[in-house]
Amino acid sequence: MTAAPAMGGNPLFNANRLKLGIFGTNGKGAAQTLVPEAYRPTWPASVKTAQLADAAGFEAILAYARWKGYIAGRPDHASGITLDPFTWCAAIAQATRQVAVIPTVHAPTLHPIAAAKQCATIDIISGGRMALNVVGGWNGPELAMFDAPMAEHDARYDHLQEWLEIVQRLWVEPEEFDHEGRFFHVVRGSSMPKPLQQPRPPIVNAGGSDRGQAFACEFADICFLILRSEEPADIARQIAAYKRMALDRFGRTVQVWTYAYCVQRETREEAERYLHHFSVEMEDGPSLDAWSAGVGSQTKILTSPEAVRAFRQRFAAGAGGSGLVGTAGDIAERLQILSDAGLDGVLLTWVDFVDGLDRFTDGVLPLLVSRGLRMPSRSA
Repeated sequence: MTAAPAMGGNPLFNANRLKLGIFGTNGKGAAQTLVPEAYRPTWPASVKTAQLADAAGFEAILAYARWKGYIAGRPDHASGITLDPFTWCAAIAQATRQVAVIPTVHAPTLHPIAAAKQCATIDIISGGRMALNVVGGWNGPELAMFDAPMAEHDARYDHLQEWLEIVQRLWVEPEEFDHEGRFFHVVRGSSMPKPLQQPRPPIVNAGGSDRGQAFACEFADICFLILRSEEPADIARQIAAYKRMALDRFGRTVQVWTYAYCVQRETREEAERYLHHFSVEMEDGPSLDAWSAGVGSQTKILTSPEAVRAFRQRFAAGAGGSGLVGTAGDIAERLQILSDAGLDGVLLTWVDFVDGLDRFTDGVLPLLVSRGLRMPSRSA
């Protein structure tokens, strides 16, 4: 086994001012649309999109966890057709050379001993390019399949914290240990081999509520947020508040990322027409209704039914993410604004990932390099 690199060798910590990733290609992506060109998670499509992002120098590929679709009684719906994030990331690591792979885990669905072993295995396979996205779980019908009833919101974070503490002990402690906690009882716990990255692989978390933000600031290295405004000054305040909480309360420096749907065309008008086509005219209404209801009732990202309704098109276009819509120049300018506001990275989604990655790589990336936001790709 090769010597363990420092966590700083992970591409997530490279010198690019604005880091980039892709999200959701182990499933249908983020768009809830019925257009025929919408992405589907075949293995050839998974490999092709991963290799396009890798060649373009992207830092991250994040795979989400989904055990059941959003519509009750429709197990064959696209929202539930998702490849397991751990085995998928292990395979994607072998199909790529430099991008980080990030599986997502819902803590109630996987014991921390199993998670620690799986993560260490992926880290070794990838040569130290793994990070872990930890989630407390919010989709009640999914958790019911695991006989893990939905806990109260803040209690889910208490469970997630204890879960993560066990995982991290298993990653670093050379000797067996016992753990007696509120949620877990571990006797002579141990996991070998250890991850390549030491003291541990990076942790990713998206906290929207006060409790969620506090958890992310205390335990995560990369914190995701949904931008609540389109105004640069408001965005800067939201990001600064997150980073200030991490530093002032926990003495930690964190990266703050968001996710965004991308619609790039030769003109802004053409891009806006296509956005309206796939997210309004061709929205997957039943799935969108069910997903929005789950997010609204089980999380505190959106705090009122009015907020959920206002975000409907954003949910349809890209799971509530921000929009990057227009020409290559429009998108580069918007990314410049986000970076100047303090954002460290963006996970990107498209309706058609192959078409979107091709357009973005040819049109937007050179502009980001010229603006000093990114270095030229080593594959260029």
